[in-house]
Amino acid sequence: MTASGSTPATTLVTGAAGFLGSHVARQLVARGKPVRVLLRPSSSNRAIADLPLEYVTGDLRDAASLHRAMSGIRHVYHVAADYRLWAKKSQDIYDSNVGGTKNLLAAAKQAGVELLIYTSTVATIAVDRQATSNARADEDSSSPARTKTHNDLPNEFTDARLDEMVGHYKRSKWQAEAEVLAAAKSGLPAIVAMPTTPVGPWDWKPTPTGKIIVDFLNGKMPGYVETGLNFVGVEDCAAGHLLVAERGKVGERYLLGAENLTLKELLDTLARITGLPAPKLKIPHGVALSVAYAETAFSRLLGREPQIPVEGVKIAQHLMFVDASRAPCELGFRPTAVAAALERAVRWYEDNGYVSPRRAKKIVHAAAA
Repeated sequence: MTASGSTPATTLVTGAAGFLGSHVARQLVARGKPVRVLLRPSSSNRAIADLPLEYVTGDLRDAASLHRAMSGIRHVYHVAADYRLWAKKSQDIYDSNVGGTKNLLAAAKQAGVELLIYTSTVATIAVDRQATSNARADEDSSSPARTKTHNDLPNEFTDARLDEMVGHYKRSKWQAEAEVLAAAKSGLPAIVAMPTTPVGPWDWKPTPTGKIIVDFLNGKMPGYVETGLNFVGVEDCAAGHLLVAERGKVGERYLLGAENLTLKELLDTLARITGLPAPKLKIPHGVALSVAYAETAFSRLLGREPQIPVEGVKIAQHLMFVDASRAPCELGFRPTAVAAALERAVRWYEDNGYVSPRRAKKIVHAAAA
């Protein structure tokens, strides 16, 4: 265990080397909290290297390492997850997201932690029950689904089923969330934070959503499919986690989102921010799915990860719009404009070499609306 300061850590963050987790750790440190992070031996700490943190080397799948990490801890932010839409061995996703979460819950219970914040995902409730009607209603930017609460949209109280989850990532997160809620009912002081789709700076990997932005910046998006997501600035989402810890109720779920946007609207916003043209070709889902299957088969032959995961295309077949009004009402969550977060993301990707020099020369920044 390597300490960066003399004050014993009382808050543990898993996944601190990742996109959202690094922002959670950063905001905790800014609040003066002594923070310990669990870092896998293979993980880089470049997203948090400048922070005064205490490090514990371990893995969610290694129960002994979790018990070491939990020593003296009062609060836990379990942000870590295997967020992939394709894996050579799908069981790896379940081992980390479900098995790892069960290991962490057991360690937290044994350590007697006072509060555990589990980072779930909007994917566990944004199911395709009214996709057709919502798609029609939300095509117009003046739709109520974008400007106010829409009673037909999924929210924290949506009781989605496991068989409604598309793909291994969503299924594993649904199962892990169920473990956390069961533990809360059994007495563990756990609350669930449900980010929608974070965007912003410090997305080193990048995430699947970040890859969409990077592909747009590099001119690698010839078209788009008809789909939609709820987006939120990653800094706002991290701040929402702290609000969940301060004001949330044990055993409850809180969506942390900002704006419902179609993929076309996202790309149009990026076009306004950068001056780059947005793709105009609308690709039918059937065509996109056929391309994904073919590309995946070809990638398997080459032993590489597919650029167009089949699961990603299947998920995109319906709008993942949600009603995220509970956190603002009950927690005082006040997310800022998504366009501003996209602007910060674009500048960060530029500054960190994700955009080719030829394309970077074409970017003319405009003020985020």
